[in-house]
Amino acid sequence: MTRLILLSLLPAALAAPAFGQTPDSHAGHTMPAPAADPAAKPDPHAGHVMPAPKPAADPHAGHTKPAPVAPADPHAGHVMAPAATQAGADLAVGDAEPPPTATDHAADRMYGAPQMDRSRVVLETEHGGARVSKVMLNMAEARLGSGGGYHWDGEAWYGGDLHRFVLKSEGEGAWNHGVEDAEVQALYSRPVGIYTDLQVGVRHDFEPGPQRTYATLGFESLLPYWFEAEGAVFLSNKGELLARLEGTYDFRLTQRLVIQPRAELNFASEDIPTRGVGSGLSDAELGLRLRYEIKREFEPYVGVVWSRKVGDTARFARAEGEDVEDTRVVVGLRAWF
Repeated sequence: MTRLILLSLLPAALAAPAFGQTPDSHAGHTMPAPAADPAAKPDPHAGHVMPAPKPAADPHAGHTKPAPVAPADPHAGHVMAPAATQAGADLAVGDAEPPPTATDHAADRMYGAPQMDRSRVVLETEHGGARVSKVMLNMAEARLGSGGGYHWDGEAWYGGDLHRFVLKSEGEGAWNHGVEDAEVQALYSRPVGIYTDLQVGVRHDFEPGPQRTYATLGFESLLPYWFEAEGAVFLSNKGELLARLEGTYDFRLTQRLVIQPRAELNFASEDIPTRGVGSGLSDAELGLRLRYEIKREFEPYVGVVWSRKVGDTARFARAEGEDVEDTRVVVGLRAWF
């Protein structure tokens, strides 16, 4: 019986609130906002909306930053030329005409043409147009030994870079016989290249015996490696044709000591018995001189000279009782001013 009563009460117990839990008297009520304090001062900013803070002004606003500039290329705009197939002396020499000389001088408008013409004449004179002169005694020497004698070879010139008057003299003699051979040449000289002068004029022989006057055409040149060469062709008033070729070279042993080999060859187109000259190579002379430069303009020297007559010239010399070959020691002076 008791069990039946308890089972009937069990559903009611499960539906009742938990034991000891007090029901909330405000359940389902909304809490009102607290009343304002009547003593509090009204807010002057009440109802105002606070503006958003302005950002700080950018000093570079509106400026466009330039793009960085790359360093200039020194070869920009240059087209690399293809490798040349020829170089140096293999390249063709141009033959184009030089550009015309300028005739419209800007300075004429400022200073006047007459004044500038005078200035240009002075400029040309001071830069290659001046007149200068030189006297050169190549050899003035005594030839020692039995039957010795003397020999001279020199020249003087006056003019500019393009036009010069040249006077040459050469000869020899014996101490006991006087002058045996002497000549003078009067020439007009003009450059035909950077290192070569062409000379034209007359030559006259003053040696004892039949005298001759020759029309002369010659040259003076500085060859590669500083070889000095000169030569001439002579046509006499008798129709005789002669030629001469000379060469020298200076080996500088020290700043003041110089050794100079020298060679001279003479030629004739035909026999000239009255002058003791045979056709072809008539005679040759080789010399070696050692000089000391006390000054550039004053150089004493010593040396040895070998000479030989050749062909018919030697035959004419033997017929006259003369030697055809000779070797001598020489002492001399080379000077110029």
